[in-house]
Amino acid sequence: MKKPLSRSPLWRWVATLAAVWMVLSWPGAHAQGVAGSFADNPIVYFVVTDRFFDGDPGNNNSYGRQKDGKKEIGTWHGGDLAGLTKKLKEGWFQKLGINAIWITAPYEQIHGWVVGGNKEFEHYAYHGYYGLDWTVLDKNMGTDAELREFVDTAHAQKIRVLFDVVMNHPGYGDLVTLSEYKVGVVWDGWQNAGLQNYHSLIDYNSTKWANWWGPDWVRAGLRGYKEGGRDDLTMQLAFLPDFKTEQTTPVGLPPILKNKPDTRAKELDKATVRDYLVAWLTQWVRDFGIDGFRCDTVKHVEADSWIALKKAGTEALVAWKAANPARKVDDAPFWMTGEDWGHGIARTKRFDTGFDNMINFDFQSRAENAIGKALNTATLDKLYDEYAKVLSAPNAHNVLSYLSSHDTSLYERARSIDAGSVLLLAPGGVQIFYGDETARAAGPFTPGDKQQATRSDMNWSSIDAQTLEHWSLLGQFRARHVALARGAHTRLADTPYTFARVAANDKVVIALGAGAGAKIKVAGVFADGTAVRDGYTGSSATVAGGEVVVTPHARGVVLLEAAP
Repeated sequence: MKKPLSRSPLWRWVATLAAVWMVLSWPGAHAQGVAGSFADNPIVYFVVTDRFFDGDPGNNNSYGRQKDGKKEIGTWHGGDLAGLTKKLKEGWFQKLGINAIWITAPYEQIHGWVVGGNKEFEHYAYHGYYGLDWTVLDKNMGTDAELREFVDTAHAQKIRVLFDVVMNHPGYGDLVTLSEYKVGVVWDGWQNAGLQNYHSLIDYNSTKWANWWGPDWVRAGLRGYKEGGRDDLTMQLAFLPDFKTEQTTPVGLPPILKNKPDTRAKELDKATVRDYLVAWLTQWVRDFGIDGFRCDTVKHVEADSWIALKKAGTEALVAWKAANPARKVDDAPFWMTGEDWGHGIARTKRFDTGFDNMINFDFQSRAENAIGKALNTATLDKLYDEYAKVLSAPNAHNVLSYLSSHDTSLYERARSIDAGSVLLLAPGGVQIFYGDETARAAGPFTPGDKQQATRSDMNWSSIDAQTLEHWSLLGQFRARHVALARGAHTRLADTPYTFARVAANDKVVIALGAGAGAKIKVAGVFADGTAVRDGYTGSSATVAGGEVVVTPHARGVVLLEAAP
């Protein structure tokens, strides 16, 4: 039996095109506003590059990487820098109001796989957290030319590029990499390794582990190495080797890089582990104009290392902008945000150690409580009011709030409209996880690693058009109005739920749950006789008696801004 048109791929394609056309062509799409600085109003799109879009299938099996045929939970899926550039050129990020793209660490990762979950799947380093060589791109990600094109294309659209970076640890010792660089610790027959016999093919007691990173560089619990400690700064996270970034003793290149013909790592004079890592990471800034870093596992690296990274990154970006004035976004300084698990909205000591921003772990659960099965506006207003009091001017620090994360969960996709409203109208900075805007479904996972479900492939063939339209309209509005991020919050009415955000030179009024012919209270924000525009529908009205009468979209969202 023929499928109904409403469920066919053709219908989904037509609906998606219609949504995109509406977003790009509605009358308010180019309304004036005060965007504010990036630091004040960051709208960051976080993408697991490998799972986003495959722009060059020819690089999918670099270093001999293969898929395991078991739902492909932890294998490389093909997304790359060329794919990101293609979507930039199609306007995907601009229509969402994005002003920064945070990509997973693109530098070279371990070549093979390690045992994932409870011996459940082959786990490659597609996520960028098992680094091998910080000085060259991973071939699955692409080439230097493709990175340069990606950065230049983003910058031309006033979008910054942020690298996810790791200074806490390198990747595990995997069979392929250990064999390729002749460390000498794998047994004959390692090519036939499976999930059950993998570790039996590695000689963990061999003295030849000295040929790997070396005991001067990492704590690893191997023969000749010191085991990790029990405190945050010296422990081995998930049994990963721990970089000795705190030590002051100079080191040479690690043995594995000395034996790596294509590395760009060079011996540095009287350099510590920290010095090498900082030099390697900020060379990307100096060479390509990378605008900032998202720093992984912040509390597991001492503050002095982050301070050193920020200083070197700032100097490198100044140098790149001086040499490339036509290719920069603006003259804003190098920017860093950090993952300090459990950090909220308060200004903590982290902001004195190189960080302009911190990821906000408080928002996800509280937003879910407000979204619920139906939007709870009292709970939402309490959240907004609390955040605005901490994050509005004159307070200078900022955070990134999120609904979905690669390390936790995806928001409930059946509630995608209200979820978009809750995030994109929140005070402070915001982070969109790839596919939040399209209701990307969770992917396969195993009992031993449920978080793999959050990293499914981007749902290009099954985009929820209504979700995309809603998130795009809100994102573009947010991009125009720093008041949403940094303004004082005032509740104006309960029904429909109406609030104002007012900054020094920007102001907006928002209503949620508005019905046909709704009277939206704006007294104290927009004076009588003021012409205002609804940023959701593009319609205009004039304030009279402290109110605006509007015909809202069926979703009940009203976004009022001063008409140009």
